[in-house]
Amino acid sequence: MPYRRTPKVQERLDAQRETIVAAATQQLAEHGYGGCSVAAVAERAGVAVGSVYRHFPTKADLVVHVFRQVVTREVEAVRAASAGLGDPAERVLAVFETFAQRALKAPRQAYALLAEPVDALIDAERLVFRRAFTDVVAEHVAAGVRDGVLPPQDGRLTAAALVGAAAEVLIGPLTSGNEQDVAALRRFVLRALGGSDARHA
Repeated sequence: MPYRRTPKVQERLDAQRETIVAAATQQLAEHGYGGCSVAAVAERAGVAVGSVYRHFPTKADLVVHVFRQVVTREVEAVRAASAGLGDPAERVLAVFETFAQRALKAPRQAYALLAEPVDALIDAERLVFRRAFTDVVAEHVAAGVRDGVLPPQDGRLTAAALVGAAAEVLIGPLTSGNEQDVAALRRFVLRALGGSDARHA
């Protein structure tokens, strides 16, 4: 007869899993992917290494779970920041400025999300991450084209190009602390959109 976990046992396991995920999230934010070993996470969570593996078969599985939580939070943040603005170009700017500001507050985590050498499983999550941001930007670009305030363009192509360029631009500030490139990002985005403000950016 197969073993069935009692509700209390399952509750304890769920709580332990949440503790492990929280520890991994903190470890990633402070030390990046390279410093997010299973042993370090276990020590931070106050559990045995085997307990981590009980919930996540590999380090990559654990970090993928953390990535998904972090990405969901970041996408929600940029969506909220850009939703209340009237001008589509300003909405697009809000997406990138909000992400850049949040990234600079947690540079190790942002670098791990964007560029740190990682396992293939994590790299695949980066594509999902970029697509999620691209979706938000594409909505605003399409609205601008529809309203006649942005020139005709493929909104998704523009969005994908901007997301890729912004990610590349941010790598420097995240690793050096020099934020000059972030300040120039606003002008670049406006010019790339081709909006009426582009010549004044």
